[in-house]
Amino acid sequence: MRTTSRCRAAARMIAAIGVVSLVAACSGSGGAPTGGGATSAGYPDQNITFVVPFSAGGPTDTVTRMIAEPMAAKLGTKIVVQNVEGAGGTVGAGEVARAEPDGYTVLMHHIGMSTAPALYQNLGYKPLENFEMIGLVTEVPMTIVARKDFEPKTLQDLVTYVKANAGKVTLANAGIGAASHLCGLLFQTAAGVKLQEVPYEGTGPALTDLVGGQVDFMCDQTTNTSGQISAGEVKAYAVTTPERVKSLPDLPTTAEAGLPKLQVSVWHGLYVPAGTPQEVVQKLSEALKTALADQKVIDQMAKLGTAPVPAENATPQAHRAKLQEQLGTWAKVIADAGVKAS
Repeated sequence: MRTTSRCRAAARMIAAIGVVSLVAACSGSGGAPTGGGATSAGYPDQNITFVVPFSAGGPTDTVTRMIAEPMAAKLGTKIVVQNVEGAGGTVGAGEVARAEPDGYTVLMHHIGMSTAPALYQNLGYKPLENFEMIGLVTEVPMTIVARKDFEPKTLQDLVTYVKANAGKVTLANAGIGAASHLCGLLFQTAAGVKLQEVPYEGTGPALTDLVGGQVDFMCDQTTNTSGQISAGEVKAYAVTTPERVKSLPDLPTTAEAGLPKLQVSVWHGLYVPAGTPQEVVQKLSEALKTALADQKVIDQMAKLGTAPVPAENATPQAHRAKLQEQLGTWAKVIADAGVKAS
């Protein structure tokens, strides 16, 4: 029975992170089986779980929680956000790939969905084959930030400094495959230098150590750094998009600051397991469009230097096209960098 399958999936998540209610995961309305993908007419008739494959409080988690409430209101149910960390987002993504394809387990992932196949030799899932796409959510700019007492004053100063001190400078990231790691790779390629990287289990602890002065600099999303930049807790050098972000108007772009080859934004999208009924996929996609048009969501994203994607991109078709294009792009970047995850 599908309910039993959902129980087993929930039990695996409980063993991994210890935060899920088995009762909530296994019970439908009145405790009866929901019928899952076989009978989608009444969808949704129980809580939906949004899996975030990164730590709580990180950029992807922040974006997920922004859209969860208006999506839940549109769908007429409750959405529970669940953090399943590990291996650059591949642990959580793998859990969703193996979940029951009934629309009750949804993945929010970022650019890492397109880089994992090039990074991990034994990934365990194929992005284009094991998932249905719901729609794109937002494209978040990255910022290059350093501890506030770091010597270089501008991005050009930073490039000069790291070239002269490559063996001493520490570049933090949230682990192999994380957005901060990918941006860091692009920085090293653009600057023509190889640095000592310091991986963390999540962006939160990496940024905490940066603020505390334990590491020198990092590349991270505006959704995670805007507050610290505005408060003067970190030194900011540039934003990695063609245009400046409205919430950080004084921060130059990488092109303006002299490193035009370093341009990247972190796109996010929603996924469900392959085989999920198309009626369910469309209901989730429509709920996503509603959430992205919500003024509260628009205002929240603006404060963090990003914005919802246009409605035409919050579709399964646009999402699949983006993922397919990005898989090819990042395969070359990662191969050129010679990076592999264990």
